Amino acid sequence: MDDLRTGHRPTDRLDLAGTRDFTRPGAGRDRRDRVSSFGLRHAAGLFDEACTAALGGRTSGVALAAVGSLARGDAGPLSDYDLVLLHDGRTVRGKQVDTVADAVWYPLWDAGVRLDHAVRTPAESRKVAADDLGAAVGLLDIAHVAGDPVLSAAVQQSVAHDWRSNARKRLPELVEQVGLRHARHGDLTTALEPDLKEARGGLRDMTILRSLTAAWLTDRPHGSVDEAYERLLDVRDAVHVVTGRGRDRLAREDQDATAALLGLPDADALLTEVVRSARGVAFALDSTLRRASQAQRARTLRVGPRRPTLRPLGFGLFEHDGEVVLGRRTPPGDQLLLMRAAAAAARRNLPLAPVTVRNLTRDLAPLPQPWSEAQRAAFVDLLASGPGLVQVWEALDLAGVIAQWIPEWKAVSSRPQRSPVHRHTVDRHLVETVVEAAARRRDVDRPDLLLVTALLHDIGKIAGVHDHAVEGAPVAASIARRMGFGPDDVAAVELLVRQHLALVDLATRRDPQDPSTVRELVAVVEERPELLEQLRALTEADAVAAGPSAWTSWRARLVQDLSALARDSLAGRRALRTEPGGAEELLTPQVMERLLVGEAHVAVVPVEGGARVEVVDRDRMGLFADTAGLLAAHGLVVRSARLRTVEETAVDVWHVEAPAGELPAAADLARDLRRLAGGDRGPLRGLGRQGEGSGEPAADVRPTRATVEPGASDDATVIEVRAADRPGLLRDIGLTMTRLGLVVRSAHVATYAGQTLDTFYVTGAQGLTIDPPQVARAIAALIDACDGTRPGAVG
Repeated sequence: MDDLRTGHRPTDRLDLAGTRDFTRPGAGRDRRDRVSSFGLRHAAGLFDEACTAALGGRTSGVALAAVGSLARGDAGPLSDYDLVLLHDGRTVRGKQVDTVADAVWYPLWDAGVRLDHAVRTPAESRKVAADDLGAAVGLLDIAHVAGDPVLSAAVQQSVAHDWRSNARKRLPELVEQVGLRHARHGDLTTALEPDLKEARGGLRDMTILRSLTAAWLTDRPHGSVDEAYERLLDVRDAVHVVTGRGRDRLAREDQDATAALLGLPDADALLTEVVRSARGVAFALDSTLRRASQAQRARTLRVGPRRPTLRPLGFGLFEHDGEVVLGRRTPPGDQLLLMRAAAAAARRNLPLAPVTVRNLTRDLAPLPQPWSEAQRAAFVDLLASGPGLVQVWEALDLAGVIAQWIPEWKAVSSRPQRSPVHRHTVDRHLVETVVEAAARRRDVDRPDLLLVTALLHDIGKIAGVHDHAVEGAPVAASIARRMGFGPDDVAAVELLVRQHLALVDLATRRDPQDPSTVRELVAVVEERPELLEQLRALTEADAVAAGPSAWTSWRARLVQDLSALARDSLAGRRALRTEPGGAEELLTPQVMERLLVGEAHVAVVPVEGGARVEVVDRDRMGLFADTAGLLAAHGLVVRSARLRTVEETAVDVWHVEAPAGELPAAADLARDLRRLAGGDRGPLRGLGRQGEGSGEPAADVRPTRATVEPGASDDATVIEVRAADRPGLLRDIGLTMTRLGLVVRSAHVATYAGQTLDTFYVTGAQGLTIDPPQVARAIAALIDACDGTRPGAVG
């Protein structure tokens, strides 16, 4: 190797990089230490020679400093040299400074080194940092190389002092510049030819993390994010070696060789590593910027004592400073609570506070096999939360929670997709499909099945699989079975995953107007109209989530036309719920004795996540509305109910959740029902305040659907209502039916993913079916009541 003071070749740094040693643990840090030390010694040698020639060996008043990767010890084999020649403007100035600078810069250029250089006094450096945010961030990493150390220290201390002093003012500008850079260079977690340095989640973001810590506004995450950063540096080093150039972009033609150098099997495995690391860096930056913004607000002068604002969200959760946090008395380690916390955050498009994630996942009990009904319901609520799901799912995934819930998730996590129509990795595409499916869940009978299928439809997209739909179907079925879905539901999930491409393929590759095409689609869904609607909603959600080229107006029209023809073909085959039965087991002799003396039987049986409320009472007009209103007034959320009238006796079983954590006493509910039966509306006075201060997001603005199912019953009129769930909804439905003189003989009440799907068997006052004009009035009134146009009065 040539003498460090007089010679330097790019191959010298490549040799120092240890190209045969990219897979040994710790090799990356050792390699970068060697390369950075070599660069610093080389620059120092040139500086010493220059000072000897121009200043007679004197170095007081002049110094050479490094910034960027060279200063941090992160230099790659062919990274740029970022050097600053400092002088005091008095001892050394004018031509002397220029002579020293030329004697350092020109040999580096001649050696093929890419050089970013500057000549400044400490005062000039401080002014540049004050005027230029990027320069300020770079100078925070300044490191002394040679010469007068006082000059380097002066720049480091003054820039750091100014950075801390002006942090509150400069933070918005920093956030804006980060956003602009990400928009310009893309996202490292989605790009197939990513910019390892400037893209979102790249090396530059780690520099921003360090600068936020230097501002003393917040600390940054450590551990996993440091490992992710080192891994990205390893990939950058390998790119330098493979290309023989100081590139930061991982071009497609270099990926196989880069993967081989890093000991990875192929380019997909390489991109998976890059995406996984970038996700960690990007998430750390987002959370640290949020912490810094909170600290900035906390520094704002306030009059009087500052009290934390905690907005209750139920289940021991609160919104605080733009995050969802855990109450002090809420025990950690509970899977159900974790799912509820995630759903609460995602529904409001808020992040889970990092400390809350740590507390909720500490000593986390394993999920039972199968999951409990409450856990499954909470998980579906999370999937139904809308766009806020993306950031919450990312936090849980990085914390290892998703792989605990769904071990098969690890095989698709961060896996790239080479298809030009896809804009996301496999796992991110699945989450985006869930978001799109949630926006369409009103169109299907079982939104919970739609959401779970959306989450799992590409679970078979793993290495070595040719037909991911066929391979993924039994995997999805196994997952759905573990989640506690019944055999029929598991079969539906398996069919939809296996056939999730069938509708768009038939619509775009065959003639949608051809009867044989329609027959084939009908056969795909096994002649079941409800599965046709599930498949149509899944098809659209999948395509929209993939990207704009996957869901054009042409494709949408073809899918819509074929679906309509298949729907017409299946007309009259709609699967209807049967009228609830099995109520007689509650009609015990003891209960009947109480009914004879005018006392209702009420039982509150605690179960996981809530309670089962049993109500047996003499049937009367308005009992359904009174019971629903009373449960809502006690802060309970109805998940499902089965209502049945047996020989003028109402036998109702309500499954409820208690967000406030307290269940009402059965005796209190029985007493309040007696008061309501006597005309005393006092027990419902708190109903109008339900939801106030709860932080609930706005209700679904899409219109309610209320329909009559002709021929579903010989002696009752069957009305189905679909609406967005909200506090007091069932009471409004019940009041509407009471006002219209309708008797609810039996009912299925179910809430799936924030949507109610309720089927009522109603009669007129004489116990007969209602005539068409009255049906029309009932439908209109129910829609108004559910949409809040004509809510029932309280009191």
